Amino acid sequence: MKFVEITDDLIAAPGEYILHEPTGQIVMCGSFNRHRNQIRAMGIGRMIEDKIENFKKIELTVEERHAHVRRCKGCGGS
Repeated sequence: MKFVEITDDLIAAPGEYILHEPTGQIVMCGSFNRHRNQIRAMGIGRMIEDKIENFKKIELTVEERHAHVRRCKGCGGS
């Protein structure tokens, strides 16, 4: 897992998990506003509103993604 800076060509989509660097929390993105340079996200029990620079996207490798996928027997997975 690595953390990637949110640049002009990258956005954080609502519902996506991102890192809030000042608190070190993984939070869920609620809204992304490039014009106001602001992200609103749900942290542990409260809303966090901060500058885009204070957040990073979470990038997983293919192996990390597959390690967390759980499928039911009806889908043919293990």
